[in-house]
Amino acid sequence: MKIAIVPGSFDPVTRGHIDVIDRAARLFDRVIVAAMVNEQKMYLFTPEERVALLRAETSGLANVEVCFHGGMLWQLARDVGACAIVKGVRNARDAEYELAMAAYNAERCPTAQTLLLPASEGLDGVSSTAAREGALRGEDVSLLVGPETGRALREKYEKENEYGSKHNG
Repeated sequence: MKIAIVPGSFDPVTRGHIDVIDRAARLFDRVIVAAMVNEQKMYLFTPEERVALLRAETSGLANVEVCFHGGMLWQLARDVGACAIVKGVRNARDAEYELAMAAYNAERCPTAQTLLLPASEGLDGVSSTAAREGALRGEDVSLLVGPETGRALREKYEKENEYGSKHNG
């Protein structure tokens, strides 16, 4: 059985992420989508919320499972017997970063090859940052995120605005 991992912060999961996951699901027998931790990021969603959104947005993909992993990616790849780590790239800057990460992971888990998938047409401008910023401004983010994620973003910012107006006024 060929197992791939699609790792990311997924804060929130975007249509670009779902496209990469869907493409990986067509290439591999089992795909593990791992919501990871990047210590340099401040998260809008908790790990549990990110996993729940990923599960909702990938529910139609039978060979995809979602987990949270707080450790190193190469350790997860080793532990599940993954033959591939699948990452999406939107531009040269993404590719440069992912190539460096691929080398790091390959040194530690040489059995898992990194596969970089270029963004599908129309998705190269999609990012979690753009989705968060658009939702914060009250914009329609349906071109960036799926319906479950869009609703979660609206709810998150409505709660923050409610809290801010109650405590700032």
